[in-house]
Amino acid sequence: MPSATIRFLELLEREAAPVEFEGPLVQARSRGASPDEIAELEEAKLAALRVRALLERRRRREAELSGLYDTAGDLAGLRDLDAVLHAIVHRARNLLGTDIAYLTMSDDAAGDVYMRVTDGSVSAKFQRLRLPLGAGLGGLVAQTGTPYATANYPEDRRFHHTGEIDAGVGEEGLVAILGVPLRLGSRVIGVLYAANRSERPFAREEVSLLVSLAAHAAVAIDTARLLGETQTALSELSTASAKISAHSASVERAAAAHDRMTALVLRGGGVEEVAAAVTEVLGGRLMVLDADGRTLAAVGLPGGPAHSGAVGGALGPDGSVALPDPAIVAEALATSRADGRAVRRGGLWFAAVVAGAENLGALVWRPQDDSGHADQQILERAALVTALLLLFRRTVAEAEGRVRGELLDDLIARPVRDPESLRARARRLQVDLSRPHVLICVDDAAATSGPARQRAVSWAHTFAGTHAGLAATRDGRVVLMVPGTDAGALARSVARELGRVLGRPVTAGAAGPAAEPAGLAAAFKEADHCATALTALGRTGDGASTAELGFVGLLLGAVREGGDPDVTRFLHDTIGSVVDYDIRRGTALVKTLECYFGTGGSLARAAEQLHVHVNTVTQRLDRVAQLLGADWQRPDRALEVQLALRLHRLGGNAEQFSG
Repeated sequence: MPSATIRFLELLEREAAPVEFEGPLVQARSRGASPDEIAELEEAKLAALRVRALLERRRRREAELSGLYDTAGDLAGLRDLDAVLHAIVHRARNLLGTDIAYLTMSDDAAGDVYMRVTDGSVSAKFQRLRLPLGAGLGGLVAQTGTPYATANYPEDRRFHHTGEIDAGVGEEGLVAILGVPLRLGSRVIGVLYAANRSERPFAREEVSLLVSLAAHAAVAIDTARLLGETQTALSELSTASAKISAHSASVERAAAAHDRMTALVLRGGGVEEVAAAVTEVLGGRLMVLDADGRTLAAVGLPGGPAHSGAVGGALGPDGSVALPDPAIVAEALATSRADGRAVRRGGLWFAAVVAGAENLGALVWRPQDDSGHADQQILERAALVTALLLLFRRTVAEAEGRVRGELLDDLIARPVRDPESLRARARRLQVDLSRPHVLICVDDAAATSGPARQRAVSWAHTFAGTHAGLAATRDGRVVLMVPGTDAGALARSVARELGRVLGRPVTAGAAGPAAEPAGLAAAFKEADHCATALTALGRTGDGASTAELGFVGLLLGAVREGGDPDVTRFLHDTIGSVVDYDIRRGTALVKTLECYFGTGGSLARAAEQLHVHVNTVTQRLDRVAQLLGADWQRPDRALEVQLALRLHRLGGNAEQFSG
């Protein structure tokens, strides 16, 4: 008997299967043991099986506790919610020894339950299954928050079967199913399942174990939610902190820029200083343009990336900002003027400089990086300060211009009154009347009034001021008095530069040099005649002095003031046939006539100047006689021809006198 007991203990030690515990009884019966011995062995067997069952339960419990412990460890180191849920489902399947385990989650938006995690599933349809609340075993668990189990789901009529659920369960081959709720407080957020592909009852211990795992799963889901919300809150706080810091820095920059620009205005700073202050605060490159688009200032380092495309931001060859297409610039400035705000076009910011409805210019800024709202406000404030400075500068210039203009108007008035007083007034304006000066009269018939006239007068004051001279308007013309001796060169310079400013040709006549009030008044009269003569000669847009036109110009100018001689008709009637012949035949009859009269009627000397034979000169003069008539050398006719030749040469365009 003791040997039999030892045999049962050995079976327990090696964890033998229950059927092996029948071995000692079979052996006893085979050797003819007595009934009492058989009964005793039977009792020992039953005791051993009870011990075996107890050990099995304890092992299972140990495994369950180990699984729960591992799950708790997963939750403690939660990094990936899906990984934790997969681990829980996998442990549920292993601990309960089922063919499959899975977890569904409630979808509050759709009002149903969807499959979240599966372990052991082979059906794609089952893995995509969605359960309406109250339908199927899982739908009932989610709706009631109560665990449900069935040993044979297809035959169990306790549950509301649907075609879609039964098809998914059938494709997976499930028979026995246990489902427990995932609870967060009183709310059910999902269901954890263990299922078999054959009939199987589920013990209370298994239900309890699955409920514990479901609780862990619910904690994992809630922890992940809280972590996500915490991370989102931290991210939002970080973003808000960055925005606050950036805003604070922008406010400080704006305050610094405001203080600097205010100080500049108070101490009478210029546009260039404002531009420099803005670029020191904002960086990048800033251009200040006047109302005509000319650059008044361009400051800032050319650092930062260059832009390309229709609206660029690159630097020009001189280091200024390269402006895009004029149409884009015009549109941007029109928008800025209308909205009263700076606008961005590509890589450039545009801020109109305005005073009321008057356009004074613009600021063009190319930032080194993306600018914020405060930077835009700084640029807009700079545009306002620039407008104030330009208005102040213009007001001062206009006041000074009126004083200087009144002096010039008194200097060129005839008769000149109180010369000594004029000299004293000139000295106060740093004008030395003893120096030689040139008087220039501008003939611009297209600008008798309005903004164009004001622009011409403003330019004249600026030009005269930069040359230590004076400017005024008299008899509808702009008059300048500029130190110098080359009257013709100054006249051409004025005609060229003022024409560029106005965008059309203007004519400038000059006289001088002259000094002292009496001489300046006479020079003005000559310059006025010279401008008239240039217009009469058809040289609009040109500049010349009385010395360059000679007595013909002065005579023509003087006559023009009293009448309106038809110069073109006079030239046509006198030498028009000769000029026309030269144009058609490519001959040089006009040049031959000029040389002939220039040499006092000497054929030989005329031939020398023309580098031709005397006979050629004779032949050409014969042709002139045929064109003008045989009496063309009669003194009165010869004088008219010589005057016409002089006017023709001064006019500079032979075709306008041809027939």
